[in-house]
Amino acid sequence: MSTRGLLHRLLPAPLNIPFKECVRASVGALLGLLLAGLACSQAFGATVALHLLGPLAASAVLLFAVHSGALAQPWPFLGSYACATVVGLALHHWLGSALWVAALALGLAIVVMCLMRCLHPPGGGVAVSVVLADSSLASMGNQVFEPIMLNALVLVAVAVIFNRLTGVRYPKTAAPRKDLHHTTDTVPAERVGVSGADLDHALEELGEFVDVTRDELERIILATEQHALQRSLGGITAASVMSRDVQQATPKTTLHEAWQQLSSHHLKTLPVLDETRRLVGIVSLSDLVGPAMAQARFSWRGLFGRQPKVVLEQIMSRPVVTVRSDEPAVALIPLLSEQGLHCLPVMDGEQLVGVITQTDLIAGLKRYVLSTPVRSDDRVPAL
Repeated sequence: MSTRGLLHRLLPAPLNIPFKECVRASVGALLGLLLAGLACSQAFGATVALHLLGPLAASAVLLFAVHSGALAQPWPFLGSYACATVVGLALHHWLGSALWVAALALGLAIVVMCLMRCLHPPGGGVAVSVVLADSSLASMGNQVFEPIMLNALVLVAVAVIFNRLTGVRYPKTAAPRKDLHHTTDTVPAERVGVSGADLDHALEELGEFVDVTRDELERIILATEQHALQRSLGGITAASVMSRDVQQATPKTTLHEAWQQLSSHHLKTLPVLDETRRLVGIVSLSDLVGPAMAQARFSWRGLFGRQPKVVLEQIMSRPVVTVRSDEPAVALIPLLSEQGLHCLPVMDGEQLVGVITQTDLIAGLKRYVLSTPVRSDDRVPAL
């Protein structure tokens, strides 16, 4: 093996962390450790606070730089500190503060944290720190639990606030499942491909701890599938599948006129443009049904021909979900399949240049599949 190849194998894999994120995490960890240390110093004295900073600094790295990891979530962090403190106090009380006691405290703390589902590496440091406590900390006895948990609570509070203010979702919670139609069916995009059950089986077969939450791992897999799909679909964009002869209405178009227009062109939606040709709304058949049924009801005004006219300005939906003409097809699929949209206006700047319906997208994908040559190794061999 060449020297270059050997060096390449020895070098660590890239972390894929942008420099901006590194700076953000370092500022957050600095603030978290500083504020927790100041709070502990004010409540219990500087000596106690300084003795507990080691494990806290390690926790700050996880909470701010590895915030999406399973080990960095609030429960593993707070739970590990509580469990480790109890283990350390018990062994220090019964066995003293020898080196072997500190090692035993670390081992037992790991077992307890695993059982309590709160594994957090710096928790092992907390257990060792309690066993090997100096005189100022040892004199506190069981009350040492208070400064340790104060540090943990302050740090996790700073982590939640700072991460949220800097655009990071922390703590990581399971994203709510889309339930557009309020049925027990899974969303269309999840009926084929990797499922949640597949992911659970894979993690079980792996038999090892993976430092990423299950939901984050699922998001990574789905994002990877999206990028792979976009690559495989080549250059299909909104402009290549959209309908260009757009039927449209104005805010002053009446309900009756809209019905006629939709019926004559066999459409389900109409974009609404104002006098400056700016898209201001969109109406669908479902928007028209309610007002139409209301007009059909008996009323004395209707009997004498005084029924007020309903115009689209009163019932149109806004704001309108639009896409750019250069939007890749892979971005259109979830909009038309999962969000309940039947029509996507296509914009070139401020100008409406077309619309994409579910039919347009399906037809475009069909044309692409039929026009893509089949690789020789995918063909059925002749008998």
